[in-house]
Amino acid sequence: MKKDTRKPNIPVGKTLIVNKYLITSLLSLLALLLLDSAVLALEPDEILIIANGNRSESLAIAQYYCAKRGVPAENILTLRLGTKLNYTISRANYEKQMAEPIRERLLSLGSSGHIKCLLTTYGVPVKVGGRGPLEGQVDKLKQLRGLVEQEKHELEQLKKNGSAKQKGNANRKLALLQSKINSILGKETGASVDSELSMVLFGNYELYRWRPNILKNNLVDFSFNSLMVCRLDGPQILIAKGLVNKAIIAEKTGLTGIAYIDSRGIAEDRKRYSFGYYDQSLRDLAAFTRLRTKLTVREERTEKLFAAGACPRTAIYCGWYSLKKYIDAFDFVDGAIGYHISSWEAVNLRDPNSSQWCPAMLKDGITATLGAVAEPYLHSFPEPKAFFMELYNGRCLVEAYYRTKPFNSWQLVLIGDPLYRPFKKP
Repeated sequence: MKKDTRKPNIPVGKTLIVNKYLITSLLSLLALLLLDSAVLALEPDEILIIANGNRSESLAIAQYYCAKRGVPAENILTLRLGTKLNYTISRANYEKQMAEPIRERLLSLGSSGHIKCLLTTYGVPVKVGGRGPLEGQVDKLKQLRGLVEQEKHELEQLKKNGSAKQKGNANRKLALLQSKINSILGKETGASVDSELSMVLFGNYELYRWRPNILKNNLVDFSFNSLMVCRLDGPQILIAKGLVNKAIIAEKTGLTGIAYIDSRGIAEDRKRYSFGYYDQSLRDLAAFTRLRTKLTVREERTEKLFAAGACPRTAIYCGWYSLKKYIDAFDFVDGAIGYHISSWEAVNLRDPNSSQWCPAMLKDGITATLGAVAEPYLHSFPEPKAFFMELYNGRCLVEAYYRTKPFNSWQLVLIGDPLYRPFKKP
């Protein structure tokens, strides 16, 4: 087949206009790419605060944040979420009591186009339940289960004389079939409320496991529907309110102290999101912290954790892996930021007696942290080096988080003042 060499029949004048608009668009995009991150930084009037109208302390925290950070009072949205301090909200109630009114507010005149961040407060549920089984899928489910049994039989045969490649392919097929079954049954369709709210403007999307976070590595912070979401919460009301105060103090005086990085001595693995990959990221974080900040850096590079009482003046902490067993090693300074890479560390976020890392660190005085409300899988955590480098580059807390976390509609929750900028550029 010959190539069509005919020129499009476009008048010369229109061609010039098209080229003019193209050049203008490219120049505008180039200008945006050259802008400093501070120019595009989150502003107070771009935050919509979500409060539980049935809990006076929830509204009080929202009003307190407005007063401290200059958020317009009309940017508080009160929802009727019940007088009980609920950790979990059902999927149906989430849609009716939260998603619908928030979506309506965002799309109303005056809100659409400038709200970039939602801030949930103490009194707003932390976790949203799963959707339940899909209706009308009995025949499909039966078919898939039959295929699973068939694949299991073939895999048993391959174990006797099959190649490693054949076994790998069979296992992948089996995993894919089981994933389809789990989706129909409604397994792994719950999430943190905040992560789900990031998708509130997306309309209908699949509720099974996670959705990609399109703000990750977004050079110009453009997204027409993804929202950043952060939370002022914790084991006590005063702790939630104190997150704002400590952030402001650190911004005024500068974040000083010691960075404690706890890797495990696992050999570097080039396979992305493997144990070795994350362990190397922690070691890289220590090196970059020495280069990019004035903080003293101390490392633990073995399977051991920092011992109780061993970490005075903690400004930064990142490490793993002590499942739901917080080690009281840290004396956190005002403005301290840190997280522990481990499952289920925010399940009992409001329990002052919990040994999980999120509530325990908040009780001990940390200013910002993150954790999971259910099993998140390792690859859902922000890579330590990437997350803290965003902060070192002058990003605020919520921007650093959304530029480095892989997924929305999933299990992680960020706790702290979204505007907190610990390494603000002069």
